[in-house]
Amino acid sequence: MSGPSPSPPRPPFASLALIAVIVAVVAGAFAYTAGWLSPGRLTPTKIVEAFAPPTGPALGHRRNHAKGICFTGQFEANGNGAALSRAQVFAAGQYPAIGRFNLGTPDPNAPDATVRVRGMGLQISTPDGQVWRTAMIDAPFFPVSTPKAFYGLLEASHSKDPDAMKSFIAANPEFAAFGEWAKNAPWTASYAEEPYNGLNAFLFVDGSGAEHAVRWSLRPQAPIVPITPEDLTKLGPDHLDQEITDRVAKEPQRWTLVVTVADPGDPTSDPSKAWPEGRKTVEVGTLVVQQIQAERDGPCRDINFDPTFLPNGITVSDDPFPAARSSAYARSYALRTAEVQYYPYHQQTAAGTQP
Repeated sequence: MSGPSPSPPRPPFASLALIAVIVAVVAGAFAYTAGWLSPGRLTPTKIVEAFAPPTGPALGHRRNHAKGICFTGQFEANGNGAALSRAQVFAAGQYPAIGRFNLGTPDPNAPDATVRVRGMGLQISTPDGQVWRTAMIDAPFFPVSTPKAFYGLLEASHSKDPDAMKSFIAANPEFAAFGEWAKNAPWTASYAEEPYNGLNAFLFVDGSGAEHAVRWSLRPQAPIVPITPEDLTKLGPDHLDQEITDRVAKEPQRWTLVVTVADPGDPTSDPSKAWPEGRKTVEVGTLVVQQIQAERDGPCRDINFDPTFLPNGITVSDDPFPAARSSAYARSYALRTAEVQYYPYHQQTAAGTQP
């Protein structure tokens, strides 16, 4: 039996026409993404540029959370998370971790006591080749409910109009809760005494394919010792980096990773709204920080802590922030890696090139 007759060759002009259509679609998508076809559209470039202080960005550095220090350690999973997610990171075992303690500021030289928000970027790797990245802050909820409102907050904070922030808060009343936290939450003199909260909702997918809406937090095992901003100022502008370096050199520091599971109807698209007390929580393991390294030559320097970098078993929800953060992080990463001459490595390879 003879095989199927070969298809007649496609006329060259037809192939060229198809290619032209594909190129036009891709170019159009790129232009839309870049905001070229809609000047008023919020883009990663606009968000990243809005972080810059009046004097301009700190070249070679992250555009936000610019002041930070690296750490390495491990995540010790206890197996409890396996009922919620099939990701290997929740199977009982020990997995290498790389992270970064940081301050929520675009100024890498900002004195510690002038920055209210502290954060942690974290990457956990598993033997199956999967990687989980997350970026968390110590606040229990986000200042605003949408990426557009966040851009408005950045603009208002840099505005020369004395009523800019007042007008912003009036238009975004959810900000009041964050303002109260910033005013009344205790300060500490150590990164080790801070909780770090993943404020966005994600979906854990279990072995049967069922989805569970969750948020996660790292709760410190170190005792929390409150301090006033005035007393923190007296400890020096870079106390936090030195303190965590000295503390970890004496003994590893630990945080308990707690996963909170949403009830039906809990808001998953708005990180400015904390879920009510009483929601199911599961302690899924312990983060152990074992070594501190300066960022300039540390292992966290070139990691983009993109919150959408997720292992099989975790996926995004309807929260719009992870996608917005991902694109802004990518833009920031592209800028700072192109500016390495402004923030050079201390170490050089044998060939004289940067590692």
